[in-house]
Amino acid sequence: MATIALPRPIPPHRSSADIRRHVLRPSPISTSLLARLGRPSCKTPNTPPPSPGREEDDDHNVNHGKNNNHRLESRRPTSILYPPDQFPRLKLGPVSVFEIDVDDVAAAIHHTAKQPLPDPSQVFPWFHGLHPSNHMQQAFFIARKKKALRKTPCCLRGLTVVKADGNLCESRLKGAISPQEFLRPGIDGEFIEMDPREGFSVRNFHIQAAKTAVTSDIIVYGDDTQMVRNMGWRIASAQAKWREKHRVQGPKLPDYNTFICVAPFAQFEELYSEVVAVNSSGVLTGAVLDFFYQERREMYAMTKASEISKNVWLGPTPEPGSEEERQYDVLIECSDLGRLNPGALQAIAQKSHHGAKYRDLDFPSSGSISAPTWSHAEADGILDTCQWIWHLAHGTLPSDTDTDIDGDYTMVDACPSPERNDARPHKILIHCADGYTESTMLAIAYFSYSTGRPVADAWLDLHTVMKRNFFAYPTDVSLLTSLAPRLLRESPVCVNKDLSEITAMVQNEPKWFASLDGSLPSRVLDYMYLGNLGHANNPDLLKALGITQILSVGETAMWREGELEAWGTDNVLVIQGVQDNGIDPLTDEFEKCLEFINRGRRNGTATLVHCRVGVSRSATICIAEVMRSLNMSFPRAYCFVRARRLNVIIQPHLRFAYELLKWEEFLQTTHKRGSPASELLAAGRELEWGEIAREIALMNRPYAR
Repeated sequence: MATIALPRPIPPHRSSADIRRHVLRPSPISTSLLARLGRPSCKTPNTPPPSPGREEDDDHNVNHGKNNNHRLESRRPTSILYPPDQFPRLKLGPVSVFEIDVDDVAAAIHHTAKQPLPDPSQVFPWFHGLHPSNHMQQAFFIARKKKALRKTPCCLRGLTVVKADGNLCESRLKGAISPQEFLRPGIDGEFIEMDPREGFSVRNFHIQAAKTAVTSDIIVYGDDTQMVRNMGWRIASAQAKWREKHRVQGPKLPDYNTFICVAPFAQFEELYSEVVAVNSSGVLTGAVLDFFYQERREMYAMTKASEISKNVWLGPTPEPGSEEERQYDVLIECSDLGRLNPGALQAIAQKSHHGAKYRDLDFPSSGSISAPTWSHAEADGILDTCQWIWHLAHGTLPSDTDTDIDGDYTMVDACPSPERNDARPHKILIHCADGYTESTMLAIAYFSYSTGRPVADAWLDLHTVMKRNFFAYPTDVSLLTSLAPRLLRESPVCVNKDLSEITAMVQNEPKWFASLDGSLPSRVLDYMYLGNLGHANNPDLLKALGITQILSVGETAMWREGELEAWGTDNVLVIQGVQDNGIDPLTDEFEKCLEFINRGRRNGTATLVHCRVGVSRSATICIAEVMRSLNMSFPRAYCFVRARRLNVIIQPHLRFAYELLKWEEFLQTTHKRGSPASELLAAGRELEWGEIAREIALMNRPYAR
């Protein structure tokens, strides 16, 4: 179940949002900056076998589950579109469509958002995708259920909105999809076969929009009346064929209908702007959550530039020509194409360019200089870069006469340049696209150099004291460890320390650093970290980070004898028998887990939440806590945690994601009236299941292997 975090390319925007201008209002965040923010990828976790001892009778559990107050009794959702008798009917042979106006479209969208979702046991494993020819997928779930799999659930009545021309880059309503996402090509209407024919996966997010469409009333809209009507006939025909195919299930399967709305889109913009996701000019309105934009907002907020040393700032690449960019005198971009060029910094420091800005300096990205293959020239380049950043930040120059044994300038005689009458400190930004991935190595090296802290302490303090989230690679650990003696020896802070003192500082390495692979657990909230089994197996690192509680979800840390007793058994909670298999539920464990996390919060400490890789089971618990503590909807909490997991893509499987949407439903029903989020929560779900799954699939598509 290994996950490898890699630098990711900038993902292309999805087809439904290739929008000419990606603007939300109100938003102070520049758009091209957000477009450049990226995320590394990871391999999809392998799915383990089902857990023993967790057999559940789905039919029994619908209304007789464990007596947890968050298990809501499921009831079949209602629809203002059914029965459709109140709407004008248009017939074409054996099929019918119904006309609908903008008022009823908006009302149907709002009504659906407030309807309870069926219990997960009623819709899984059907949502996973059970193609009759996919023997691997079928066999896995049949073996788990000890009985034939249920047919299409009879408890589903959703709402699918379809834009007739398929162009979602403009005039897009909330949740709208294109016909190509669920209809076969051709003039005869027929639903696509969305279930995968081969392979095994419990993360088939990409099929959920189509699976939702076949169990929904469908509204077709658009400005071209004839196109809307033709599409309506195709969909109604597809629904009739689908009903005939599933007649064996009997009368319990609901009748779904097709509605057409030919009103001008301008009426939606004028009367119901809250359901307009993209306006007629192709601009995101901000009225409907956009996953891509929301994640980038969270990333920007998390990595916003901050000062890590005098006049040296660390953060994301600013918008070219922006006011933010103009705040800095020197900008050093770290990237895979960057090169070591301390001479450029030296030239700036030695030349008189009063008021000039330097925006094009670069530096190699984290992980790109590997030990032991790095050369002395590369080591010299890193040290010289740190030295000249220091001089620029302090408005000084080294003495031209005194050098150390390596021929480098000494810092003893550093002083304002006698050749310049405009010597002044420069404000410097070390930056990269996302604010952490490529810039971490230089940031830690300079932080160690400028503070005189050993590399291990600098690594820790940059995160805990300076509150920076960052991601480093194992090669960075090796490289910076090798450079540690020189970083301290040449540091201006250590100028009065002799070689023996510096050697002792370097050799006095904390125990946790020897086991560090570069990455720290991800700080999701000040009191909650998300990590993997490796982090859990490094208790010294956890204590150094201020983490004194461990929540193990389905996995158990392997500590040396006596370590658990020293840690305190009360500070460890292990959730047994929950595998990442798409079957084992987590909902029943939410309250126990969140209470344990908040016990730590009340005690002024942090909790590490982990499973094996830190992307599914533990990520689900973290999302649930963010939803609860920050009053966030599931989509917003998902983006919040996804951004803070840094270089690892969170991947709660389909059932966990669905359970989180049910958790949102529970939080809405129990939220105190009059609280800041009560009005938002009263509006129902922010996004529907099909739209959420579709967005997650599109976000993860660039990293699929």
